[in-house]
Amino acid sequence: MTMEVRSPMEQMLFTTSRLVTEKASGEGGVGTSFLFNYVSGQDSYPFLVTNRHMVEGTAKGRLTFTKAANGKPLIGTGHVLDIEDFQRIWYGHPDPELDVAVAPFAPILRHMSDDGTSIFFRAVGGDMLPSVDVLKELDALEEVVFIGYPSGIWDSRNLLPIIRKGTTATPVVVDFQGKPQFLVDASVFPGSSGSPVFLYNVGTYRRKRGDVVVGNRIFFLGIMASVFYREDTNEIRARPSPTTRGALAVSRQMIDLGVVYKASAITELIESVVRERG
Repeated sequence: MTMEVRSPMEQMLFTTSRLVTEKASGEGGVGTSFLFNYVSGQDSYPFLVTNRHMVEGTAKGRLTFTKAANGKPLIGTGHVLDIEDFQRIWYGHPDPELDVAVAPFAPILRHMSDDGTSIFFRAVGGDMLPSVDVLKELDALEEVVFIGYPSGIWDSRNLLPIIRKGTTATPVVVDFQGKPQFLVDASVFPGSSGSPVFLYNVGTYRRKRGDVVVGNRIFFLGIMASVFYREDTNEIRARPSPTTRGALAVSRQMIDLGVVYKASAITELIESVVRERG
C-alpha cells in the first residue's frame, strides 16, 4: 500500500532508518540512524547521523529503508542494505566526549540507485534548526518528540519507527555540564540511541513571556545519546543508551532522563567532514 505523507510528523517518520550492528565477536546491537541534509551555499550534503557508540568497533551494519513508487512510500515494502566493515564509513566528532557520528549518504544512495532500487526518505533540513533568537525564546520546559526504535521495537509489518513524547528537563539554550547537550524527561530505552529529537507543538503553543500563539511549531533540537541509571549503590550516572540486544542487569534502573546532544554538535561535525573531504 502507499501512504499520503502530508503532515510534518508524517514526513519525520521517514527520516530514520533502523540500524542493526554486529561486532567481530558476534555481539549485536540495535539503534537508530537518521538523515540530515547539510546545505552550504549552493551545495547540499546528505548525511546519516547516529551515535559514535553505535558504530565503534562494528564489523557489519544493516540499514532498512522503505521503497518508493511514483514518489510515494510503499508501506511495508523495504530495502535492506548490509554493509561490511561498517565502522569505516563513519566519522566521529573531533571531540571524543561528544557521542555523535555521521556517514555521507550520497554514496549509499548512489549504490541503491545503481541497483535499480528507489527508496522513500526525508531528511532533517537546515531550515528546521532553531536560530539563536528562537533558542533564547524557548522556555525551560518545552514539549519534545523523538523517533526511533526503543528496545528494537518497530512496526515490522509496515517498517515504521516509534514516536515518543517527553519534555525538556533542562533549558535547551543552556549547555548542560558545559557541553552542547541538554536533558529530556522521557522514557529512553535501548534502541533509542541515535533518535532525532524535535520540539513539536500543534495547534497552539505558549511563548516564554506567557502569550499563547495559534499555529504549529517544529524545530530539530538534536540527537538522543544516553540515559541516566540508578545503580545498586544508589549512585546515579549517565551511560550510553544500551544497544546490545538482551536484558539489562537488574542492578541498574533507568530513571527516565535522557541526554540529547544539540544540533550544533552535528553541524559542527559535518562541517569538519566536508572540509576534510573537500
